Amino acid sequence: MRMILSVIYIFLLLALSGRCSDVYSRSDFPEGFTFGSATSAYQWEGAVDEDGKKPSVWDTFLHSRNLANGDIACDGYHKYKEDVKLMVETGLDAFRFSISWSRLIPNGRGPVNPKGLQFYKNFIQQLVSNGIEPHVTLHHYDLPQYLEDDYGGWINRRIIKDFTAYADVCFREFGNHVKFWTTINEANVFTIGGYNDGTSPPGRCSNCSSGNSSTETYIVGHNLLLAHASVSRLYKQKYKDKQGGSVGFSLYAFEFVPYTSSSKDDEIAIQRAKDFFYGWILGPLTFGDYPVEMKRAVGSRLPIFSKEESELVKGSSDFIGIMHYFPASVKNIKIEPSLSRNPDFYSDMGVSLIYLGNFSGFGYDIVPWALESVLEYIKQTYGNPPVYILENGTPMKPDLQLQQKDTCRIEYLRAYIGAVLKAVRNGSDTRGYFVWSFMDLYELLSGYELSFGLYSVNFSDPHRKRSPKLSAHWYSDFLKGKTTFFGSQGITQLHSNF
Repeated sequence: MRMILSVIYIFLLLALSGRCSDVYSRSDFPEGFTFGSATSAYQWEGAVDEDGKKPSVWDTFLHSRNLANGDIACDGYHKYKEDVKLMVETGLDAFRFSISWSRLIPNGRGPVNPKGLQFYKNFIQQLVSNGIEPHVTLHHYDLPQYLEDDYGGWINRRIIKDFTAYADVCFREFGNHVKFWTTINEANVFTIGGYNDGTSPPGRCSNCSSGNSSTETYIVGHNLLLAHASVSRLYKQKYKDKQGGSVGFSLYAFEFVPYTSSSKDDEIAIQRAKDFFYGWILGPLTFGDYPVEMKRAVGSRLPIFSKEESELVKGSSDFIGIMHYFPASVKNIKIEPSLSRNPDFYSDMGVSLIYLGNFSGFGYDIVPWALESVLEYIKQTYGNPPVYILENGTPMKPDLQLQQKDTCRIEYLRAYIGAVLKAVRNGSDTRGYFVWSFMDLYELLSGYELSFGLYSVNFSDPHRKRSPKLSAHWYSDFLKGKTTFFGSQGITQLHSNF
C-alpha cells in the first residue's frame, strides 16, 4: 500500500503542477505565519462520562434524538499522546482544540474537576514539549447542560458571569503555555443553527419544542459578544502582562455572489447578507454597534448596547478567527405580509441563500477566490484586523480505501492555501491557517457520514486506529518545504520521505 500511495502521490503532484499557474511554497509565507490543523473537544475526546465529566447540550441534543454521537468519537481523551506524535510527524506549527467546559467545571460553575484539569494540563504540556503551539477555543457548541437547565444558557445574561469565571480558570491554569485563545467558535452559525433553525445544539427555534427564532437568535448573539468582551477585559486586566497572549472571536464566513448576475436587487441583497453574517459580529467588535441595515430590519427585537457595553465590546478582539468552506449565492426575497408576523433571521435578512458546494460527498467545489474575497472584504471593511483561518477543508465519504487516496482534498487545500498567500500579498493581515480537520471526527451536521481528516480513523475498531491519508503526506511535505510547485512548466521538485 505504501508503494502504491507513493506512486499516486508523485503522479498527483505532476498533474497539479501542470495545471497551476501560481508558484508558491511554504517559504513564500511571511516569517511567523502559522500552519496547523484542528479538532474540538466533543468531536475528538470521547470519554463522555469518565472522570467526572457531565453532559453538555451537545450530548443531550444527540441522545434525545437517538442520533449518532461523540460518546467515544476518536477517543482522544485516552489517545492524545499518540495523536501528538502524529502532529509532530506531520510538522504542524500549531494545533487548535477546544476545552470541554463540562469536563473542566462539570456544572458550568463551582468546583473544578481535578481529573479534567489534569487531562488538559497533560495534553497542553505534551503539545508544548513537542514544539506545537496550542490554540484553544473555550466554547465549541458544548455548553454544560446544567446551565441550560438552570437558566436557559446563552439566552440569559447570567451566562456572562459564568463564562467569565470559566475563562478565568482556563487562563489561570493553562495560560503560561497557551498564548492564543478563541472565546466562541463560529458565533454566527452557532447562534443561527442553535436558536433560529434548531438544527444544532441546543436545538431551539419557533418550530421546535422550545424557542423563539424571532428573538432568541439576536439575544444569544448579543450575549456571546458581551461574554467575549467580559473575558477579554479580564485577560487584559489580570493576565496579559504576565502571559503575553491574545484573545479572539470567530465567525463563519461565506463569500456571497448574486443568484442572477443581471439583478440589481440581488446585488443589493449581497450587502444585506454581509451585514447580517459579518456585520452582526464584526460591527460591534470594530465599531461598537450593529450595522444600520440590521437595526432597521430587526427593529426592537435587536438588543441595544449601552454606552458602557459598546465601549467594552469595541476593540475587544485581538484577532478574528474565520471558518470558510464554500461560497453562497444570494437571491433577494420579498417577504409577504402574512409571513412578517413570524420573522426569523432569514426573513429579516431578506435573502435566500443557496450554498455553492458539491455536496456529493466527494469534496466541495474548489473555488479559492471565495476565500481570497472574504479576506479582502474583512481587510477593507473592518480595518484589516489580524486574522487566523481556523477552519478550512473538504469532506469525503468514509470509505477507508478511497480515503487513503484523497487527491481531491489535496487539490482543495493547495488551492485555498494559495488563495491565502494571494490575500497576504495583497495586504491582508492573515497570520495563520488551520486545516479542518486533523483526523476524521464526529461532525456537527453529518455525524460519521462525512469525514474531513488528514488522518482516517477506523471507528469500527475499538482502538480507533489512525492512518495517514495522501493529504497528510502532502501537507507534511508542504510544511517541511519538501515540495515546490513551478506552475505551468509542469516541473515538480519532490523530496518525499514515504
